[in-house]
Amino acid sequence: MTLQLRVYVPPHPLIQHWLAVARDVSTPSTLFRSAMTELGRWLTYEAIRDWLPIQETTIDTPLAPCPATFIDPTVPVVVMPILRAGLALLDGAQALLPLASIYHIGFVRNEETLEPSCYLNKLPENFAPQTRVLITEPMLATGGTSIAAMAELVQRGVDPALVRIISVVVAPTALQKLSAAYPSLTIYAAGIDEGLNESGFIVPGLGDAGDRTFGT
Repeated sequence: MTLQLRVYVPPHPLIQHWLAVARDVSTPSTLFRSAMTELGRWLTYEAIRDWLPIQETTIDTPLAPCPATFIDPTVPVVVMPILRAGLALLDGAQALLPLASIYHIGFVRNEETLEPSCYLNKLPENFAPQTRVLITEPMLATGGTSIAAMAELVQRGVDPALVRIISVVVAPTALQKLSAAYPSLTIYAAGIDEGLNESGFIVPGLGDAGDRTFGT
C-alpha cells in the first residue's frame, strides 16, 4: 500500500475563530499570544485523537466493576517546539499533555536562500521505540525547517508514522515536500493557504508568527 501524507483541517468553530484573530493585522501581541495558545490547545486535541497509546482494564466504581481505558504511561510522548515560533503553540499543547517530555530544536532561515540552519538541538541521542512526537510549528511555508526537524528525529529512531505536526497555516509547497520525504506523516492545521510570496512568506498567512508572538 502506498503511503500518502495526511493533512487535517478540523472544522471546529473555536479553531476557525482563533485563526481569524491571529490573521488580523490589528490584533495586538498580547491577544495574538492568546490566539496561538488556544490554537495549540485545540489542534493538539484533534491531533492526539486515536494517537495516544491506551490500556484497557477493569476498575471498581463505588457500585460495581466497570471496564476502563487509561492512557498507557509506559509509552513515551514528546512535544517538540521548533524555535522560536513553535513556543507560541507549546502552552496549549502542554496543557493537554502535561506528562510529555519537551525537547527544543531551533532553526533560523536565511532570508536570501530561504534555507534553514540549526542553531540549537536539545534532542537525545536516541528515542525509545514507539515514542510519539508532537511537533509545534505555527507555519509550514517552504517546508525546509520541518523537513530538517524530521530528519533529526528519524536519525534518532523516531517512526515518522508516529509523528504529528500541528501548524496554524500551511502552504502547498511545504505539503508537497513533506509528502515526498515523509509520506507517513500526519499534519493538523487551522488552514491551508494559497501559496508563498517572493520572500517565502505564506499568503494570506498571518505575518511572522515569532515576531507577533514576542513583540520583536
